[in-house]
Amino acid sequence: MIFHINVPDKSIVPALQDKIDNLAKPKGSLGRLEELAVQIGTIQQTLSPTLNHPQNIVFAADHGVVVEGVSFSAPEVTAQQTYNFTRGGGGVNMFARQHHFGLKIVDVGVNADFGDLPGLIQRKIRKGTRNYRYEPAMTPDEMETALRIGAETVDLVHSEGTNIVSFGELGMANTSASSLWMTFFTGIPLKACVGAGSGLSHAGIEHKYQVLNEAMSKYTGDHSPADIMRWFGGYEMVAAVGGMLRAAELKMVIIIDGFIMTNCVLAASRLYPEVLEYCIFGHQGDEAGHKLVLDYLKARPLLNLGLRLGEGTGAICAYPIIDSAVRMMNDMNSFQDAEVTKYF
Repeated sequence: MIFHINVPDKSIVPALQDKIDNLAKPKGSLGRLEELAVQIGTIQQTLSPTLNHPQNIVFAADHGVVVEGVSFSAPEVTAQQTYNFTRGGGGVNMFARQHHFGLKIVDVGVNADFGDLPGLIQRKIRKGTRNYRYEPAMTPDEMETALRIGAETVDLVHSEGTNIVSFGELGMANTSASSLWMTFFTGIPLKACVGAGSGLSHAGIEHKYQVLNEAMSKYTGDHSPADIMRWFGGYEMVAAVGGMLRAAELKMVIIIDGFIMTNCVLAASRLYPEVLEYCIFGHQGDEAGHKLVLDYLKARPLLNLGLRLGEGTGAICAYPIIDSAVRMMNDMNSFQDAEVTKYF
């Protein structure tokens, strides 16, 4: 797919900063909120930004490499949690209700037949990727399809009035794929990129590392971003990349979730660096490599709560802070309006 992503026009920044500096408060006293307001105002090209109908999109798919024992969770958990999400019983459902998020659950490759399951967008490409310990996870056509599904899902939420979106994932063994993307795209040694995922022991982490290291050693592709994505990625991860790129193309604000979604935006930025201009990093998770990849991207996450659930939960938890930045721009009086003498 071809995306047309432009860097937002920065000529509005001085006017945004002037408005913020003239709100009835000490200059700079709202810290990070002021930075967020400048970023969102620049994305939307307005001095009065708005956040409309926030939505979180969860892409679900299975990974062929799960049979190698690289995940603490059983392979069937992907399908079981997909059912749970459609019934409103997941962590992501609870946070979405709390913070008034719309929620889309999209099957792009779960190893199950769901029938006509209410609440599930069925776009299955295949019942899980292939095992990249022995062969590429997906074909080029499958990767293209996953990118398109991600973009089309963002088109859907955009048509519903959404201008701020977050992404989540569901798929056992997807921290393994993320670790491989991370080491290929950053040059950080694989050992530092591999963590416990859903709860592996030290011995389990070492086994996971050995499997992934073997998979790396057998890689015979051309090292292009697209080739690395298809060789080691999951359908849900590639769909998230496509969604992020379409959201940036549509000038939407993107909230980035944890380790897996951070590596998805890392991959997206290898294709289109401009995507990072639209991203707010929600949190630093508890997966071993997350801080390293955030530091590589020079990203400053809003929260650090030790989360490692995925699903977009950390991004949704960060939303109230982003909302506060926008409310500051629209709801606070200026010194002139409040008839308060400037005190900076």
